Amino acid sequence: MAFEELKERQAVIWGNGPFERISETGTVAYDDLVGRLAPEQGERWLDIACGTGAVAFRAAKRGAAVTGVDLAPALVARARQLAAEAGLDVQLDVGDCEQLPYGNADFDVVSSSFGVMFAPDHQRAAMELGRVCRPGARLGLVTWRPEGGVGAMFKTLQQFQPPPPEGAGSPLAWGEEAHVEEVLGGDFELEFSEGDVVLAAESGREVWELFSTSFGPVKTLNETLEGERRDEFEQAFVDFHESFRTNGGIRMSREYLLTIGRRR
Repeated sequence: MAFEELKERQAVIWGNGPFERISETGTVAYDDLVGRLAPEQGERWLDIACGTGAVAFRAAKRGAAVTGVDLAPALVARARQLAAEAGLDVQLDVGDCEQLPYGNADFDVVSSSFGVMFAPDHQRAAMELGRVCRPGARLGLVTWRPEGGVGAMFKTLQQFQPPPPEGAGSPLAWGEEAHVEEVLGGDFELEFSEGDVVLAAESGREVWELFSTSFGPVKTLNETLEGERRDEFEQAFVDFHESFRTNGGIRMSREYLLTIGRRR
């Protein structure tokens, strides 16, 4: 099934805002992923749905020969700017994780942090992960747990979004071991662990100000809604995050699944 129109919209939506501000809230997961994959000098590393470079830059700093690819041209442009400012030699390409612009068995390591999970055709994306890995290559994914804080946040957003196209896979399915085994188990030996990226803020309003200006899906949705509906969305988002209030402010657990694979 083709989802070209959906992906064209995704390419614009995810690039709508300075995503690096959102990435700053996820450093625990990025460090976990790169640490488990243990980059080695000169290894050919592909980071899929690289965003503004959080994982790609970490791998490059540890000596890997890194390529990053993302569907959103604006994110790739920003990643190139940030790489130049950091003095990092990282190849950054615009591309679709369901049809990667690379050859068979081109990479020693393939990673994706909260990225490939948003491809609508899960089976096709999984086939591409296997195709670009050489035999024995390492795979690492971090994906949001459906029952975790981000899964609950997505449910809040869904109340205000149009339904996805028929047949599009749920991103949160990638946070379940059984689904990952189903789509990747034929090509990879897999092992799983869990982690948590706690989102800390003074208030739900502070979280809103960050996400409504920097997280493409929230920013775009807020810009699309009008009048009372827009006000309702803002209040629902603030109230949702206020439900995680403690004596120290907002402390929202954002549980993730870490998948490590070895190409058969």
